[in-house]
Amino acid sequence: MKILYGVQGTGNGHTTRARVMAKSFREKGIKVDYFFSGRPNDNYFDMQAFGDYRSCRGLSFVTEHGQLNKMATLKSLRLGEFARDIKSLDVSDYDVIFNDFEPVTAWAGKLAKVPVIAMSHQASYLFNPVPQHAVYSWHRTLIRYFAPANIHLGVHWHPYHRNIIPPFIPYQPEQELSACVANKVLVYLPFEDLASIIELLKDFPDKEFYCYHPQASDRSIQHIHLRKPSRTGFMQDLKNTSGVVANAGFELSSEALKLGKKLLLKPLDGQFEQQNNAQTLAQLGYAQVMNYLNASALEEWLSSAAKHTVYFPSDPGDLIDWLLAGNWHEVEHLHKKLWCNVTDMYTNAA
Repeated sequence: MKILYGVQGTGNGHTTRARVMAKSFREKGIKVDYFFSGRPNDNYFDMQAFGDYRSCRGLSFVTEHGQLNKMATLKSLRLGEFARDIKSLDVSDYDVIFNDFEPVTAWAGKLAKVPVIAMSHQASYLFNPVPQHAVYSWHRTLIRYFAPANIHLGVHWHPYHRNIIPPFIPYQPEQELSACVANKVLVYLPFEDLASIIELLKDFPDKEFYCYHPQASDRSIQHIHLRKPSRTGFMQDLKNTSGVVANAGFELSSEALKLGKKLLLKPLDGQFEQQNNAQTLAQLGYAQVMNYLNASALEEWLSSAAKHTVYFPSDPGDLIDWLLAGNWHEVEHLHKKLWCNVTDMYTNAA
């Protein structure tokens, strides 16, 4: 089976999920071609897992001061270029397009009548009773048309529906937690102003903050350690941190939960997925939420001890086997198989 894998490149969550999938594809000896869109090509990093991947500008959003700028986003859309990218992408030789909310490959597949199988967190909102705290009917319409697919699999933290599968996080938390540093806090707020983040953190000198940000260079300002984007460095710091302060992206929240890290989330204002993620995690008891860079909320969270470890699966092999089998409307068995070993452990210790 010849597979094209389309990955949304805005943010890093989709790419992180694709790395897990790419490793499993390689272990099964399956060749896959990868296509990314959503950011300039020179802004991708640590892409060795995808070999000679292709990319284009695609569609994305514009943020300013931690908020979605809707007007700037509309102005940034180059629909003519987007249409040309779709038309120029020849997908006729592929048997299936596996898609993680990437619009160019999804539309190219739809127009060429090549099956498109979607797996994304966004797709989970198409199914009730998935929480819809900040999701409206036009959001669901947008999801369906942004990256159309024949079959949608939603990725979520709870088995709300038979089309919902858990995230794949390839770590063994029982081996990693012993290295936890009590006063170390990982900060990843890429949509916020770096100066505002530093201002927030400076009043907590008893904590060592490791702050990854697109505008940062590797340097320290007393107890604030700035880091430029690096998947390897980030994962090392995530493994031994005591907690994570982040925007409410799905993949990082999932990684933190599997590693047993407490979460403080500041959702991107105006971005319905992040707002819904934050409220859902708070409702599940998995995170605390602040709606702006709030020193009082940070102080309260730093003093809290309660945290969860959720044992999500590490190996997406069953999903890949399902994809290769081609019986894509049969999702019930896949759903049950992937969720049967997911467990949630609550602790109340620092």
